[in-house]
Amino acid sequence: MSDLYEYLKPDFSFSDERGFLYQLCREGWKQVNVSQTIKGTFRGGHYHKQTKEAFFIVSGEVEVTLEKDKQIEKQTFKKGDFFMILPFVVHSFDFKDDTLMVALYDIGVEKMDGSKDIFKRGE
Repeated sequence: MSDLYEYLKPDFSFSDERGFLYQLCREGWKQVNVSQTIKGTFRGGHYHKQTKEAFFIVSGEVEVTLEKDKQIEKQTFKKGDFFMILPFVVHSFDFKDDTLMVALYDIGVEKMDGSKDIFKRGE
């Protein structure tokens, strides 16, 4: 098991001949974003000092590089994977396929005073 990320399980899931439903959470997350990213795109390269960030891959594939205290790990996540990155872990995303994902934050990244809990490596 990694100490840079953690696999999560949806609270509930269901599928039949009509399709599927994933209930990712019922409580505990304050901000939810959905993003679609084109193959070959790079995102991230930052960390959060306070925010826990979870991702659910709806479709596609992304290689995530995680870094903390000179520890570096790469992990590929695909459709159906649900994982969380803890504060102070630098995370960078290299999209290997067109990817649709949901991002959940335990506290909002944008603070009430207008500042943001997003920091570049070394800050």
